[in-house]
Amino acid sequence: MTKARPDRADLGAGLAVLGLGGVAVWQALAIPTSPLYAQVGPKLVPWLVAAGLLVLGALLTAAALRGGWSADIPEIAEAPPPNPRSLALLLAGLLANLVLIGPLGFTLAATVQFTLVAAAFGSRAYLRNAVIAFVVALGAYTLFVKLLGVNIGAGLVEGLVFGTPE
Repeated sequence: MTKARPDRADLGAGLAVLGLGGVAVWQALAIPTSPLYAQVGPKLVPWLVAAGLLVLGALLTAAALRGGWSADIPEIAEAPPPNPRSLALLLAGLLANLVLIGPLGFTLAATVQFTLVAAAFGSRAYLRNAVIAFVVALGAYTLFVKLLGVNIGAGLVEGLVFGTPE
């Protein structure tokens, strides 16, 4: 009986999911316990997510050690090589949001991020994407701040529309 060789890419994916599960456990442990909650409190969902990630990571890692799973999926086996331009645009969108949310606020940062991510997926309608992103981001800001009472980053636009201090 021959033993299948571990698939390195699948093993990397399984270990990455296990790593995410470990980070989720670490962050769940950091949530303070309040005596106001009996059994179910703010720690429940993070622990469920952490457990799910750890189980999924263990299953993916085990499958990778038995030879992998991705070679059996035609879409993966026949996929073209990664597109470096698209990956760079995705990363630029994430970094732009991180850099811009403080000085410009949620709406403009999310608009830039959405526009870059849409370009990464092949859209060339930059102005249309920016308008859609602006409307959706301003709507999300409104829902979070006005209905839920959670400030997700007021900035220039939010100050003009809602009179919120920057």
